[in-house]
Amino acid sequence: MAALFAKQSRPTKQAIGASLAAALALALAANSATPLSAQSVSISQPDSRVSVAVGRGKLITLPSPIEDIFIAENQIADVQVRSPRQLYIFGKKGGQTSFYATSASGKVIYSAEVSVGAEISSIDQMLDLAMPEANISVSSTNNFVLLTGTISNPEDAEEAESLVQAYVGDGTRVVSRLKTATPMQVNLKVRFAEVSRSLAKEINGNLLTRDTTGGFQFGVSRGRNFGSITDFDTSAFPNLDASQLFGLPAGSIALPFNPSTGQFVTPGGTSFNFNQGSDLNTIQAAGRLFGIDIATALDVSERVGLASSLASPNLTTISGETATFLAGGEFPIPISTGLGEVSVQYKNFGVSLTYTPTVLSNGRISIRVAPEVSEITTNGAVVLNGFSIPAVNTRRAETTVELGSGESFMIAGLMQNSYTSAIDKTPGLADVPILGTLFKSDGYRRNETELMIVITPYLVKPVSDSQIVLPTDGFKAANDAERFLMNRNHSGTGEDRPKPSVAPSVSNGPALGSLSQPAPRKSARKTKKSSAAAPGFSFDK
Repeated sequence: MAALFAKQSRPTKQAIGASLAAALALALAANSATPLSAQSVSISQPDSRVSVAVGRGKLITLPSPIEDIFIAENQIADVQVRSPRQLYIFGKKGGQTSFYATSASGKVIYSAEVSVGAEISSIDQMLDLAMPEANISVSSTNNFVLLTGTISNPEDAEEAESLVQAYVGDGTRVVSRLKTATPMQVNLKVRFAEVSRSLAKEINGNLLTRDTTGGFQFGVSRGRNFGSITDFDTSAFPNLDASQLFGLPAGSIALPFNPSTGQFVTPGGTSFNFNQGSDLNTIQAAGRLFGIDIATALDVSERVGLASSLASPNLTTISGETATFLAGGEFPIPISTGLGEVSVQYKNFGVSLTYTPTVLSNGRISIRVAPEVSEITTNGAVVLNGFSIPAVNTRRAETTVELGSGESFMIAGLMQNSYTSAIDKTPGLADVPILGTLFKSDGYRRNETELMIVITPYLVKPVSDSQIVLPTDGFKAANDAERFLMNRNHSGTGEDRPKPSVAPSVSNGPALGSLSQPAPRKSARKTKKSSAAAPGFSFDK
């Protein structure tokens, strides 16, 4: 370095010897006066930052001449010295390194942290040409390119990222932190679909016997109280002369006479009385077998049930905001507050929806959603202090998912199959073939339930009021003539409702240099974006 700056005369041997002797004496004096532990160490940090692009450089003019230069990694950046006061720093590949320039006495004249990245000015020009409406700032460091600013819609973020990535190549990572200038609005459609099937079969055998032979009464009973066996009561019938029926002289035999049938009744008959059965189908029989009075009742029932329900709420909100929806009601719950006082709180039931959408930079939607469908039921209801508190059947889910506009996701589902069989029987007798049915009850139940919860988000924009069709549009109440003569309760029906459509997908953008036409005008760009889904009441195409 000294040879580049000035030529100096060669010193003599005597001068060199004198200089060395003087330096040695000064060093010995300094060491004897100052201990080693008290000597200070100076550490210098870079006091400036220099950013250059790969293949580009910057010329730096220094305030005083320099003697030496130091660079930590000359594979990232290098320095060319044109004069003692001018340096040329140029980038070679992405990264960071440190640079120092010192004087002949070792004083740091200049130091810098050098960052080498992609060429930013060319990227700015490219983005201004491709997206004149966007406000995008580009910063580059190491092997990263950061995009910040505002855009008009999420599709522009994907397009900008694709263009920059194609420009810098695969060796540099592009990170997008672009935000939409106006918040996107999200309409969420939720579908609760449930189908329940049930099958129940019951066969209940009931038996009652009576044996009065041998001077005592014996009987067997099983099942519910379906009837009774008693002696036939003839006390209400008059006794008339029945001698002629047997060919005997008059006055020989007197028997009870039934005026309603016009016939004599033989005393000592058996009366079978059956009680009215329950909702079950009942087959009844009575008679005398082997001298024993027998009454039977066979309850047979089969019930097949099918229930289907579909709830489809939808709700619109701005990206990042929480929206709630409830279609149902509230039922009171008494709560004791002490000292004999009772307060009332209300609990919601019906169809409710709570969700928070977030539109991401790539146009996809992250949704925190909590749908619920509940209904009041008497099964499980309790009575507390004279108040009847109903139970609530609830179907609820809460989760976070990510999907695109118009895409559907089944966030929850249930398939339940239950089987129950119970036999109530008399030991031993119930095992007898055929007749054993009268000594047992057999119940069989099977239930199947299928439940699905599906969500579908849409990116939507407001529409003109003339494009909104309400359910009440076209509805007219029937007049007296239509109600009584034509048996109508209305004079018209609602018209078809508007239906949203899925916005077309956005490609990743053309390859660099493949465009033969200039960037589209502002009016053309707005026309392309107007195809977003429109809000409405129905989503079926």
